[in-house]
Amino acid sequence: MAGRAEEDTPHPPREPGADWAGQLLDLLRPGARDPRRIVAWLGGAVGAAVCLQEPGGRLVAGRPVPLDTAVLTDVVAGRISAAALEDGTRYVRVVGISHPERGPAAGAVLTVARPEPFDRRAADIVVRAASVLELLLRERESADAGRRLDRATADLRLAILQLLMVEDTVFARRVAAGLWPGLLEGDTARVYVIETTPGERHALAEACAEATSGTALVVRCPAVDAHVIVVGLGPGAGDRLAALLDGRPGTFLGGSLRQRLARTATAYGQAVSALAVARFRPGRAAVYAERTHPELLMDPDGLRAWSARVLRPLDTLPHHIRAELLATTRLGLEFTAVNAAKVLGVSRNTVRARMDRVQSLTGADLSRLTARAAAHVAVNTEAVHGPYGDPYDGHGSAAEPAGLGGLLAPPALRDWAEDLLARLDADGRDLRRTLRAWIAADANAERAARHLGVHAQTVREHVRAAEPVLERQLLATGSDLYEVVLAHIATGALAAPALDGANGGQPDAPVHE
Repeated sequence: MAGRAEEDTPHPPREPGADWAGQLLDLLRPGARDPRRIVAWLGGAVGAAVCLQEPGGRLVAGRPVPLDTAVLTDVVAGRISAAALEDGTRYVRVVGISHPERGPAAGAVLTVARPEPFDRRAADIVVRAASVLELLLRERESADAGRRLDRATADLRLAILQLLMVEDTVFARRVAAGLWPGLLEGDTARVYVIETTPGERHALAEACAEATSGTALVVRCPAVDAHVIVVGLGPGAGDRLAALLDGRPGTFLGGSLRQRLARTATAYGQAVSALAVARFRPGRAAVYAERTHPELLMDPDGLRAWSARVLRPLDTLPHHIRAELLATTRLGLEFTAVNAAKVLGVSRNTVRARMDRVQSLTGADLSRLTARAAAHVAVNTEAVHGPYGDPYDGHGSAAEPAGLGGLLAPPALRDWAEDLLARLDADGRDLRRTLRAWIAADANAERAARHLGVHAQTVREHVRAAEPVLERQLLATGSDLYEVVLAHIATGALAAPALDGANGGQPDAPVHE
């Protein structure tokens, strides 16, 4: 195929009519900006086969047009910007689409081939279409770069949250310092969880970031597609986030108490618990209530000594391994293994392996709901107070600690438990009996239904009905459910589990991650 001079012929373009420039401009309207539309329009406008391809040969739009390799190479390299060719059966125009980051080299190549020579008008249409394609390809590249930056920023925010969840505040601050200097300078924060529809989550996350003006860590929850997590360090974040609920029906906000950054996982659990309450509130927002928790009614030295005895088998492990196992177990007890894995950024098999290792060392059967509630008390007691017997806390050795049953025996605890469960008595469906059977069956509705002689759906409906009465989330595992389990143990409705570090002398279990 040889090059030849441009020819003037009387043949007009086939499709565009007199106002081809207006038609081309119409293709730049929002919603119509697509290189494939331009290529399809150009093919009809000049009666040609049109191909738009990347330098490596990948087809962007149109259909492949055979072309001399040497000419294509010269256009791609930028040695020539355009070429006009003909081989006796067809006439071809080749135009290099420039790219700002490639210098003289082409970012794409437009090839137009037709059986008639290109008159001045057809040639002008090709040149104008190439200019429009250049604009669209630059816009697309800019949008792609913006999306890549957004993804990288979102991944970085998630990494910071995951570090906070496992109490690694030092590395969390180091990661944050590069892009958000001063973000984690404070020692305390509140965690908020906002629920919306998955389709609205991205826009809501952007609104949260704008509303908090860089004073909060905003993360799209990796575990729940409808949740946005906000770690608010500055004052007033809750009010600004609550204002976002206006005009957003079906959106709810739950907030935690102010916690140390090392207790971000605890604050997250509180925010999720408050979110469950927010669904029943007219304002669709709730903050975790500083209600009376059973741990606050226990003897503090006795509670810490018992927790230390439960966790004593882990003391032989290297410090970083012990901390990793406990951090994972805290989240694994608070959420499902799948969701805990998403929050931590590891596989669910890793979460289960770590929890199995803790179970093997402590002798706790974490498949039992009462044992999970007891383990939850033990690991969170250490998270709040630190290891018992730390030389800096004024404690050395202590008398042999009481078991969990002894810790729940004081009259104040029995009164708290009775008051809590008595709220269920006003319902004529005997929610209290159903809830007791459901917990005894380890939250298995089918087994509880067989014991009660009712349908499993009835059990689920009763448990769901108990949630607003108790103001606690029961169908999802976590702190709320464990409090209700402890209340049943304190009243004697359920037996206390054997969780006293009994397997401390057994060899360690292997971990397969």
